[in-house]
Amino acid sequence: MHDELRYAQGANQHDLVIDGLRNYHWMMSPAALQRKKVMLEAGINAPTKVEAQDGRRRPLIAIRSSPWKAGSQTTPWHDEFDLDHGHIRYFGDHKPTTIGLPGTTRGNKLLLEAAALHAGTTAEQRALAPPLIVFRALTVYREGRAIVKGHLEFCGAAIIERLEHVVQRDPDTGRSYPNLALDLAVVSGGDDDEIDLRWIDDRRDTSLDAQAALRHAPMSWRRWVKHGSTAIPGIRRRVLASTVRSPSEQQPDAGTELEATLRRLYEFYDGRKHAFELLAARVAAQVLSESGARYREGWLSRSSGDGGVDFIGRIDMGASGASMPIVVLGQAKCIVPTSTVSAEQVARLVARLRRGWIGVYVITGSFSRQAQVEIIDDQYPVVMISGKTLVEAVERIVQADYGGDLHHLLQSTIDDYQGAITHRRPEEIIAN
Repeated sequence: MHDELRYAQGANQHDLVIDGLRNYHWMMSPAALQRKKVMLEAGINAPTKVEAQDGRRRPLIAIRSSPWKAGSQTTPWHDEFDLDHGHIRYFGDHKPTTIGLPGTTRGNKLLLEAAALHAGTTAEQRALAPPLIVFRALTVYREGRAIVKGHLEFCGAAIIERLEHVVQRDPDTGRSYPNLALDLAVVSGGDDDEIDLRWIDDRRDTSLDAQAALRHAPMSWRRWVKHGSTAIPGIRRRVLASTVRSPSEQQPDAGTELEATLRRLYEFYDGRKHAFELLAARVAAQVLSESGARYREGWLSRSSGDGGVDFIGRIDMGASGASMPIVVLGQAKCIVPTSTVSAEQVARLVARLRRGWIGVYVITGSFSRQAQVEIIDDQYPVVMISGKTLVEAVERIVQADYGGDLHHLLQSTIDDYQGAITHRRPEEIIAN
């Protein structure tokens, strides 16, 4: 995981190393096996199916995400990677100019075909399911020059956990268009955090049936084949040690549009920070809903005597007719983006949480290392939304609901603020 690979134009399948990095084509299709290259010219790629003893199967689907293209005409969507928690939110290859419904393009056809097998109800069906082998384009710097092509980060093997049809908005034209959105579960690579690519070689071997081709698969993948979706929580990749992030990791990269947007947010609410609470409530709703939770917005508390709580919401767990409401307490702080929130400040919100409740802390700055350590070590149910996550969510809200007009969203928090305030106890949200 996280290995950097060289994806050079015209590279051969003989050389293990190119420009000091492992050769992608040697890794995926070594010359000794006499197999065709698995190209990544498109975002969604796959070799042809092989005719094995127990029927036809597709060996793999290779996914390439290019963050540097996000928001462009060719890639107007934003894929989201949370590899430390084994989750990728990936969008299909339907574009604003594509005619027809999702599934018209080759990439989306591949995803729909794979999703049917990943949702298989038997071990035999799941054994045929092609693993999604995920790569992310990297920008590297050589002699002070940024190189945005030809380098990849290996992001692991993934299962399609959920596929849905969505409507997206082209940031350039404002035009809406349909697409596919997938939640991918990145499986654990074991103690070594590795994927043995002999597994992929076996899946391309026509002499092996689907079960025999699992011999080099990760143990996590084999558990999923055997037990299905119920195994996913236990096989998802998790890296607890790296959940403590530095201030720079919690802020947008310098000189980017996201940094400019965050600065604009801070300047807009400076002097009227009470209205930031409504923006924070909307961002919390966006972030929690994207995780698959059924989130319901509640209200804002009064500015005086709020006891460390600025907004109240609710998550409904379970299916319709068999659900359980969970109270969400939110705290919002519009602070200088370069400043941090201390452990003592976070503890004020934690102190208000009752058993079974969760907290959301939304800030324009960063959380101190100690604040993060205490929440992780003490297992406090608090979702920390720092400046980078905040502004990314704001961008998605603006595109989805405000026609790409950031000022329209910000002004709405001023206009709607008074109407959102009420003097009610948090637990009353359960009865709503």
